[in-house]
Amino acid sequence: MDYKALIFGKEGTGFPGKTYVEAVLEPAFNEAKNHLLDPMMAINKAHLIMLREQELITDDEAKRIARALSGLDLGELRQSRYTGQFEDLFFQVESRLLELAPDVAGNLHLARSRNDMGITIYRMVLREKLLITLTSALYLKEHLLLFAEEHAETIMIGYTHTQQAQPTTMAHYILAAADLLGRDIQRLRQAYRTCNRNPMGAAALTTSGFSISRERMTELLGFDELVENSYDAVCGADYLGEAATAVQLAAINMGRVVQDMLQWCTQEFGVLKVAPPYVQISSIMPQKRNPVSFEHMRSLLSSSAGNATTVLNMMHNTPFGDIVDTEDDMQPYAWRSMSVLEQMYRLMACVVGTMEVNKEGLLERAYGSFATVTELADTLVRTDRLSFRNSHHIVSRVVKEASHAGLEANQISLELVNRAAKDILGKELRITEEELRQALDPVHFVRIRSLPGGPNPDESRRMISARRSSLQEEAAWLQQSRQKIANAMQLLDQITAEWSVGG
Repeated sequence: MDYKALIFGKEGTGFPGKTYVEAVLEPAFNEAKNHLLDPMMAINKAHLIMLREQELITDDEAKRIARALSGLDLGELRQSRYTGQFEDLFFQVESRLLELAPDVAGNLHLARSRNDMGITIYRMVLREKLLITLTSALYLKEHLLLFAEEHAETIMIGYTHTQQAQPTTMAHYILAAADLLGRDIQRLRQAYRTCNRNPMGAAALTTSGFSISRERMTELLGFDELVENSYDAVCGADYLGEAATAVQLAAINMGRVVQDMLQWCTQEFGVLKVAPPYVQISSIMPQKRNPVSFEHMRSLLSSSAGNATTVLNMMHNTPFGDIVDTEDDMQPYAWRSMSVLEQMYRLMACVVGTMEVNKEGLLERAYGSFATVTELADTLVRTDRLSFRNSHHIVSRVVKEASHAGLEANQISLELVNRAAKDILGKELRITEEELRQALDPVHFVRIRSLPGGPNPDESRRMISARRSSLQEEAAWLQQSRQKIANAMQLLDQITAEWSVGG
């Protein structure tokens, strides 16, 4: 059997093969028409303006090309299907321009390549998606700070090794989550800074012999900087890897907090009650209030981290050369990872902003917990000038005997403490009943931990105020970044429109 003939019979003998279309070209085309068309048109306009300003094309040519650009039916392009007539969206757009301005539209590709153009398109798409993700991240941060402020004095037990550790506050925990998010925001901002650099003018690899202005293209497209080395401009993909890494870590970080909150929703913990818009019922068990919003967050954040990991894996061992075709496959994974992350940021803000906290139950649990006994050990150091290690031994004995007797922490007696001290030190202690009761009070525990970053309510409020200041700075930066791009795109449209009706 002639296997080649069999394959050619099914696939065709010319470009593109049927399976190649189904597996690669058609999916890439669909992604391109939905995500890449607008930045492609912006690059066409910017390149046209720059070519005319550099006197590489005539005024008449510029106006005719501008009219062709204005005459493109972008709606039709977005509705079009992949037919194989053109390799990709770029060639389809170029063909339409040549139809509209047959003698001059070809000059629009002067001193540029699909390589630098493709990377620039991808950077423009990615920067927008990073800004969208950052917008939702700031929204979540704002709601975390509001929630922390509401619960600055909500006493709860903190856990280490999944065991009760020490009293803290809900605000202290939430501020830790907000600070974690704050670092994720900084990483996303740095990814934006790396991304928002202009590769145009690198052409295929080595720039061009024509006297184009890379600096002007940087300005026209709203970039902050130029990717100076032209080889790096079309071969370096770390701008995408950096964004994927930031998203991956952000999704993992948020997932850890979601996991805690999901556990706190159990009747056994009894900490949180999710508001009705974010719970679902059981089809058979009438009592169920399933906090499925947290469950979906947990799984979808894993998918976000997974898609980001896919980007990094696809970059691995890719030769250090033109990466445009590989990026056709990589970029959608990056977009999906960011889309899910920003949606989970918004959902988390809504759930946290509406859920109820069992303050009374948390405080009661803290009073009965041995989580306070660190302060008892500290108190013995103060009242009896013991070494902390001896104090630790005494309190450890007290906890062991109290637990054996079925006592809670707030039931520990002075007699029990002195009995343990006599066994270990051979003498009773000077601590008073009042000092003992204070040492075992979780509210006192939290109040005296007022060092920077501690759970003391006033210290938490100070941290909230500081985080609000950083939130304002981040929001201002976000607005400035958006405005810079919007102004650049508006100028492109304005100049092109003026040229298209002139002459």
